[in-house]
Amino acid sequence: MTTNSDLLQRRAASVPRGIGSAMGIFAARAENAELWDVEGRRYIDFAAGIAVTNTGHRHPRIMAAVQAQLERFTHTAFQVSAYESYIALAERLNAIAPIAGPAKTLLLSTGAEAVENAIKIARAATGRRAVVAFAGGFHGRSFMAMALTGKTAPYKRGFGPLPGEVYHLPFPVEHHGITVADSLDALEQLFRADVAADEVAAIIIEPVQGEGGFHAAPTELLQALRAIADRHGIVLIADEVQTGFARTGRLFGIEHSGVKPDLITVAKSLAGGFPLSGVIGRAEVMDAVDPGGLGGTYAGSPVACAAALAVLDVIAEERLAERARAIGARTLERLQGLAARRDLRPIGNVRGRGAMIAFDLLAARGGDEPDPAATQAVLRRAHALGLMLLGCGGRGEAIRLLFPLTIPEAVLDEGLDLLEQALQPQA
Repeated sequence: MTTNSDLLQRRAASVPRGIGSAMGIFAARAENAELWDVEGRRYIDFAAGIAVTNTGHRHPRIMAAVQAQLERFTHTAFQVSAYESYIALAERLNAIAPIAGPAKTLLLSTGAEAVENAIKIARAATGRRAVVAFAGGFHGRSFMAMALTGKTAPYKRGFGPLPGEVYHLPFPVEHHGITVADSLDALEQLFRADVAADEVAAIIIEPVQGEGGFHAAPTELLQALRAIADRHGIVLIADEVQTGFARTGRLFGIEHSGVKPDLITVAKSLAGGFPLSGVIGRAEVMDAVDPGGLGGTYAGSPVACAAALAVLDVIAEERLAERARAIGARTLERLQGLAARRDLRPIGNVRGRGAMIAFDLLAARGGDEPDPAATQAVLRRAHALGLMLLGCGGRGEAIRLLFPLTIPEAVLDEGLDLLEQALQPQA
């Protein structure tokens, strides 16, 4: 029998160490919110492939759509011979995205690719080069996406020089002592000291920061950025790669604010586990690029498009945005109870929007000083207990919960019980 230990040795010999893995196990099969490794051990999945399987592993509706597409064709390259599923998916996304006026959609393969293309489109539409992003933001590992990402290690260290004319603002987090006013003051100072507003092509922001710690962008900030973008002709980009498709309790995270961005980047849960991403945007902005300037050999894979159309059906028919709110509220209530317990490790700053939930491990109960070492200890304990769990945060202080939105309540409660065990101090 193949073992995790055998595969770890083979991995070390054949795969570069720069590709990290949160757990030392290897998947054999998965179903909805459960996964079994090659040794037959069962795990409850509170990671969802980093917010990819919002509709659960191997949802029957999605698997049937993929199988039907496999029987027709797997690849033509949209630039060579187009296919209806790409058009149908673009039409669906254009209709549901919170974009003002007519919209158009470009389909790609990865989240970083979507971000790269959003910046290309913004620069083509404005004739400008500068881009403003936020500290703590994560936008990918390709070069422009890496430059936009607001965290040096491990994403930027050793890879320079990075693309220029990228500027970062502080992101408002109350328990970090950073306010919306601080962020907006920094933007005005940026315009005065480093780059004029009329030289900025785009401002990019996550409605809820992912790797940065699951901190929601305040509505006041998003509304102010929309007004500033309108005043100076700047393209406002909402990076919805992790927040998109019902995760936050709305189809798109930006919808909580009522703000309509010019461009939206999507990926992860769009195709239920198949590689697909996109840029959805105002038609006049999207059409700024000349023919041939956008695309990619595998961009908008017909298999992934078939999966994505089924994903959108499942989200609507199973009311997964509503379910995200319900199971998110259930989870937050449980976490608040754990935060009040004195027999568990100190946790605090419990936060969440829909089913995008996180909390910090603290050095002392009632304080704000994070304890990243405790976070790692809890993650290791959770993994040993059979709970797939991920960390996040600028200092690695947070634990994030990203269970599939289709998770049965009994499995959710079982996973929360395991989390409670993981929070027990170890001798």
